[in-house]
Amino acid sequence: MYDLIIIGAGTAGISAYKEAIKYTQNLLIINAGTWDTTCARVGCMPSKALISCANQLHAAQHLDRVAIQATITAQTDQVMSHVRQLRDRFTHATLKDVDSWNPAHKINGQAHFVDSQTVQVNGQCYQAKSFILAVGSTPNINTTWQTTLGERHLTSDQIFELKTLPQSIAVVGSGIIAIELAQALQRLGVKTTIFARSKRIGQLTSPTLQQLAQQELSKELNILFETLPDTVRLNADQKVEIQYTQQQQPQTLHVDYLLNATGRRSLLPSLQLANIEASFQDIKQLQIDEKTRQLSNYPIFIVGDAATSTPVQHEAAHEGKMVVHNCLNYPNIQNIKTLTPLNIVFCSPEMASVGQSYKELQTKNIPFIVGTASYTKQARALVLGKNQGAIEVYVAPQNNQLLGAELLVEAAEHLAHLLNWVISEQLTIDEILEKPFYHPTLEEGLRTALKHARRQLNAL
Repeated sequence: MYDLIIIGAGTAGISAYKEAIKYTQNLLIINAGTWDTTCARVGCMPSKALISCANQLHAAQHLDRVAIQATITAQTDQVMSHVRQLRDRFTHATLKDVDSWNPAHKINGQAHFVDSQTVQVNGQCYQAKSFILAVGSTPNINTTWQTTLGERHLTSDQIFELKTLPQSIAVVGSGIIAIELAQALQRLGVKTTIFARSKRIGQLTSPTLQQLAQQELSKELNILFETLPDTVRLNADQKVEIQYTQQQQPQTLHVDYLLNATGRRSLLPSLQLANIEASFQDIKQLQIDEKTRQLSNYPIFIVGDAATSTPVQHEAAHEGKMVVHNCLNYPNIQNIKTLTPLNIVFCSPEMASVGQSYKELQTKNIPFIVGTASYTKQARALVLGKNQGAIEVYVAPQNNQLLGAELLVEAAEHLAHLLNWVISEQLTIDEILEKPFYHPTLEEGLRTALKHARRQLNAL
């Protein structure tokens, strides 16, 4: 019997293995498919390469914001080749690391549970004292659309394989993946239409910032809010024909491709967890401890985006590493969800949420003061020609401690990290305002928001 079996070799699984071998050699890691990560292969890295190309082209085409005139275009076949070259570089680094592992620890194949201590893979059974399930997720697929459209139907796993970009595309979805890819495609010259189920885009929960985000992104993108396709088909010209209804009127859209970006679904069903306990048939009802990641009362732990409300790379890596100790020290287990929440959307302007969000604070009935700062007249943003959006900081009135923030501004990815670190240190806004703010910088906007919150607190 093994001390530990890890199922899945993505970000969480790889992190778990690298931590586990420090303490035991009596372990296995089982993986179906490629031994790299969703992030490197089809997620974070190729998408950010595409977004970088798109943003640089967009900036060059809008140099008039800083009194420069220029004309520039892009060859999208070269752009896509560049994206894949970078993608291959990142995946190669991961695969090189995995190749250095002890071959006796690795099994290629699809695993499923026989009982709570036994998994079967390639017709052979293996037992362990504890298990880490890090099988990850896959894009949601509308099978009807997929069958109807064939290769004209894309997911975020397939978009980066296009040799060149099309003239037009419809993106179904308005979440993080949809917004990032849609804006990048539009900036690279693809006429892009977004079908959004609700009147919400990205991840911002502040009503003010959510409305502002819709206004800003709608300047570039054709977003059909509260609208989904009624029917989808391929016409005689091999164009995707989408019938939809807007303001009670039938409409038709013809595009080269349909990109279904309506989120991702867990791969846990492949493990046949019902063989452990019949109630595990419905993975949406699994009893997973939010803090320890333990499944019910079994020595089985689920990490990464196989089952999470925060499907981000750094959390998956952290969970994978920390959960090893719950496995090897079982039944002595500890909270592994110790990171201050941090989420970023790489659209333009960037979105970010840090600590507790506006919605989370309201849902929990936690009192908070909102400090705001608009970036439309912020000095550094004006100089950069990036004077869009705003930020909000959320402060506890009882102790002046910073609880969270939401941002819709240029370089939100950097500002969010700074806020995350000070929240992690449980600093008050007075302590934060004692820190230096160099002039002129985008960070000065944080000071403006914090001072706005302090004025309100002083008035209480």
